[in-house]
Amino acid sequence: VQLQASGGGLVQAGGSLRLSCTASGRFVSVGVMKWYRGSPGKERELVATAHKGSPPSVTGRFTISRDNAKNMIFLQMNDLKPEDTGVYYCNAEIRRHWGRDTDNYWGQGTQVTVSS
Repeated sequence: VQLQASGGGLVQAGGSLRLSCTASGRFVSVGVMKWYRGSPGKERELVATAHKGSPPSVTGRFTISRDNAKNMIFLQMNDLKPEDTGVYYCNAEIRRHWGRDTDNYWGQGTQVTVSS
């Protein structure tokens, strides 16, 4: 099972990016999927989940969406700020076999850099 994140890049402040994350491999279901952000000197923080909203720092600017048929989630990021710079990771609870608990998986991360 793998999570593959993509869509990062360099953007000017005020710009937009759309991140994608795809779950692939052998599994029976994908549960909660989330986006986290990591940056030097800071703990990895949750920035988006479909179930519990988002932190104030990104509310109104970041929107998470999901394509269940393709086992994908997306993060639309608008009005980006330099403080949004970091490595963005997708995270998912994935059930590999019916009747078993889910396992937690992380994608490899995609770099987002916002210039001022």
